Amino acid sequence: FLDDAFEVDVDALSDGSEVTIGGIMQHIEEAGVHSGDSACVRPPYKISYYHIEIIREYADRIGKALHVRGLFNIQLAIKDEEVYVLEVNPRASRTVPFVSKATGVPLASYAAQIAAGKTLTDLGFTTEPHVDGFFVKEAVLPFQKFPGVDALLGPEMRSTGEVMGHAAGFGHAFAKAQIAASTPVPQSGTVLISVNPYDRGAVTKVARDLHHLGFHLISTEGTAEYLESIGLPVSRINKVSDGSPHVIDALRAGEVALIINTPLGGQAHADVALIRGAAHLYGVPLITTMSAATAMVQSIRALSQKPFTVRSLQAHHTSA
Repeated sequence: FLDDAFEVDVDALSDGSEVTIGGIMQHIEEAGVHSGDSACVRPPYKISYYHIEIIREYADRIGKALHVRGLFNIQLAIKDEEVYVLEVNPRASRTVPFVSKATGVPLASYAAQIAAGKTLTDLGFTTEPHVDGFFVKEAVLPFQKFPGVDALLGPEMRSTGEVMGHAAGFGHAFAKAQIAASTPVPQSGTVLISVNPYDRGAVTKVARDLHHLGFHLISTEGTAEYLESIGLPVSRINKVSDGSPHVIDALRAGEVALIINTPLGGQAHADVALIRGAAHLYGVPLITTMSAATAMVQSIRALSQKPFTVRSLQAHHTSA
């Protein structure tokens, strides 16, 4: 497990001698969240060209060294400017349908034809495909059907499906993916922020942006003290263990539009587990990582500036 790292997925095709990348995707959640539960975006929106070129080189060298014939997937992590290879899977991955829909390239069909003896040159697939705009894949999580399960994301995969959003800008693409996954993107109201001390530096910009977008901020004691110390207006609310009126009461009353809640230890862990359970019980959008919170703020801002439009993938690929 690499703290403060983010993951990258690569889907590529090889005919045994040459390699063509189908897509490079950046995970939105930090490393440590199962790749099946993490949202991801193509093209990567926070990776430098330098790191992209390293990733391309690794994919080419690995595919050729292993003499893969067909699809293979590489999971990598970037931390402190270093690119780490986490695992290589000589098979089709769960992201292949996403990459194929985003690019219009039938990767699975090409892999089958390679298995039957064709080469990448025969297929006319020798360069990495370009995509217009941003494509965001989001996991569909079944927590509303399992009210006793803690909604905290981690290394165990819990999602039961996936959706995709596309737009010219990342904010609208992320918003579409959230809405498709039945997660509302609020435009006003109250945001509950309760984060562990380690995340307080990261929450600064998120909280400021939400305040500037017109949201009212409420927080439990520790987070409230921090937000007050940086000059943000925030209302304090009791933890469950402090007694009513507390966080769960506010959720039950429909007073909260969005929750940003990262894990804590000790008694606080029990409190935040109750908050996460109540969020799903009462249908309140819940975010448990700061990277996803940042993406949500970008989507809120994008929708406040301009509503999104919808068109079919067929129309997109016809006009591309």
